[in-house]
Amino acid sequence: MTTNPLYDAVLAHRDPSQVEGLMRFFKTGKGQYGEGDRFLGIKVPVTREVVKHCWQTTSFDDLETCIRSEYHEIRLAALLTLVQQFKHAKKDPALQQRCVDFYLSHTAFINNWDLVDLSCYELLGTWLLDKDRTLLYDLARDGKTLWEQRIGIVSTMQFLRHGELDDTYAIAEIYLSKPQPLHDLLQKAGGWLLREAGKRDEQRLKAWLSDRYKTLPRTMLRYAIEKFTEEERKNYLKS
Repeated sequence: MTTNPLYDAVLAHRDPSQVEGLMRFFKTGKGQYGEGDRFLGIKVPVTREVVKHCWQTTSFDDLETCIRSEYHEIRLAALLTLVQQFKHAKKDPALQQRCVDFYLSHTAFINNWDLVDLSCYELLGTWLLDKDRTLLYDLARDGKTLWEQRIGIVSTMQFLRHGELDDTYAIAEIYLSKPQPLHDLLQKAGGWLLREAGKRDEQRLKAWLSDRYKTLPRTMLRYAIEKFTEEERKNYLKS
């Protein structure tokens, strides 16, 4: 019988006592963004530890099975494994391209904020550092799901880490052009990335906000100005 070492290793750490809390945290109730998702009760550090021991022996067939799993933690393990394989293939562009192609062809299963945030900038962001970035703009603007749209801006975290701020602001503009109210999870992602851009160049963030903050979705604004002084935050929010 064929085994899937990654799937089996994650499954071995299931903890039923944690399931209910994780289901609440990731909003799996009716009408919530994670509706219907199922959990094994495994915390992220445990999943990371499993991946640390399994990524080198996990095949793409294994990843295919894991990414399609009904269990959130097994999908996360597949994504973290893919990131590790991508990172360790620096001298093998063909393998890196295969990792990227796998990622983009399975976005239907990258269906919660942690699955997006723990994978996209490490993989897509890194891959696109020296390439055309239209893909991220297309995802942010026309992504079929909330999660694809979130991938668009969160992937720019890698650019910010390399001192490149333009794409974050440009994709934030795409969010502002969407029909309002903007989904809370896009507001949070946009505000978070703007805040990170502000850490690199606070004056640029303030200049960008100067003629936008009065109409910026409130959650997005709160996240964007989180590192400002208390007085500055109050002045922005008051207006």
